[in-house]
Amino acid sequence: MQGILYVISTPIGNLSDITKRAIDTLKNLDILLVEDTRVSGRLLKHFDIDVKMVSFNEYTEKTKTDSIINLLKNGKKVGIISDAGTPLISDPGFLLVREAAKSGVKVVAIPGPTALIYALTVSGLPTDKFIFLGYLPKKEGKRTSILKNLKKASDYITATVIFYESPYRLLVALKGINDVFGDVDIVVSRELTKLHEEIRREKVTEAIKHFSEIAPKGEFTLLFHLK
Repeated sequence: MQGILYVISTPIGNLSDITKRAIDTLKNLDILLVEDTRVSGRLLKHFDIDVKMVSFNEYTEKTKTDSIINLLKNGKKVGIISDAGTPLISDPGFLLVREAAKSGVKVVAIPGPTALIYALTVSGLPTDKFIFLGYLPKKEGKRTSILKNLKKASDYITATVIFYESPYRLLVALKGINDVFGDVDIVVSRELTKLHEEIRREKVTEAIKHFSEIAPKGEFTLLFHLK
């Protein structure tokens, strides 16, 4: 009998957001794949969960996927979590899920928090259609190309654009949006569900000014509307 691969969502900040189903699933696994054993170890300790952790990140996904598929074929129950939120969303796991599906292994998602949906629902921007871009490329040329293609697409579709950004590249991203789209309305959300959560709704030039004066801290989700 084959095992099951569980894709398990965990809190993006507030630990109270974990679901009972996620806790029950984590407690009944044979192996749990994690990005960082230190980060996930704190989560498991908080909920008194004892499960074998295996490091599984962007650097090891390709080399470890085959061995994990073999474990699943031999009946093991394997779970995957990211450091925070829903696995595979700008995090490792896609290759594993794809290979599991190809091999006939059952894949079950345990739904829960994800920063992009949280940010969208509180943004005040239209929620009927959205485009999620993950993280913009680090290289300026590729980043600019994506933004310019979005600008072209705005002639044909209207949607809210969502992407993640690190504090180190926030200003670069904001300036790129301003260069391509002009002084549009933007929503900058930071540290969602955490103690220092912040949601700013302003012109992109105002956001640039603010974060030029105050060093960005935390993880960011940016949103603006194509129209």
